[in-house]
Amino acid sequence: MIARLGAPVRVTSPAKINLHLAVGDLREDGYHDLVTVFHAVDLMDELVVSPAAQHSVRTPGVAGVPAGARNLAGMAARLLAKRTGQGGPVAIEITKRIPVAGGMAGGSADAAAALVGCAALWGLPPGRDALTEIAAELGSDVPFSLAGGTAVGTGRGERLVPVLSRATLHWVLAMAADGLSTPQVFGELDRLRAAGDPPRVGAVEPMLAALATGDTAAVAAALANDLQAAAFSLQPELRRTLRRGLEAGALGGVVSGSGPTVALLCTDPEAAAQVAAEMAGSGTCRAVKVATGPVPGARVVVR
Repeated sequence: MIARLGAPVRVTSPAKINLHLAVGDLREDGYHDLVTVFHAVDLMDELVVSPAAQHSVRTPGVAGVPAGARNLAGMAARLLAKRTGQGGPVAIEITKRIPVAGGMAGGSADAAAALVGCAALWGLPPGRDALTEIAAELGSDVPFSLAGGTAVGTGRGERLVPVLSRATLHWVLAMAADGLSTPQVFGELDRLRAAGDPPRVGAVEPMLAALATGDTAAVAAALANDLQAAAFSLQPELRRTLRRGLEAGALGGVVSGSGPTVALLCTDPEAAAQVAAEMAGSGTCRAVKVATGPVPGARVVVR
């Protein structure tokens, strides 16, 4: 969609859950090879992108989000202008709903939204392939935040193949009081492996088969994340959160990405509402949200 040039553009972008995350050994370049199944859910950040005299990024009422040039959304706006030779300074205001440092790609969602919003604001051709190339330069999760849906990610996670999914999945998201740094969690996994190599997740095929058939119970059984052991090591109370969610009636659960958000899969919306109510009063998490997926990636809001 092309917005009227100069008019503020409103964009939403979804959180993600890693249904499967297999992490390879540390490479010489400091990265790890990944095989992951991304799944976008309807917990959305919302950005308003407006023309301005100079670049700025604001996240009113939210602590812990980098400001200005250090914010990934601001980096996205500058990089798009540099790559296309078009556009100018923008003011970006972010309404945060995705937890900060929660393992749900909130920063990547904001970067994807900034790319879409600036392209619309500046009247650029709506070429997703070009935006995806720029997204990959910004971070491993940004291309998926742009695409949404359900997809297998390889490499650092930036190489995507869409996944056939006949399942609508209903989630309860249990959010922790404190965030986790993604580099810290990967570093802890490397340390644990050097000390004894904890069990690794299996092949991705069982998850892909469960999604293709729409079997929610099979999806729950296939949930797996190599980073979960590291997240538990850094925040042991997450074990209790996951256990309490299963006791409350969730079919399955997993730490999302690098954590610490615990994603609990439920049979249907009514079951999710019941699990959410029990988790809210359990004392095992800071906040609880209900979400559904899959949903599309970053999109301009038409009003």
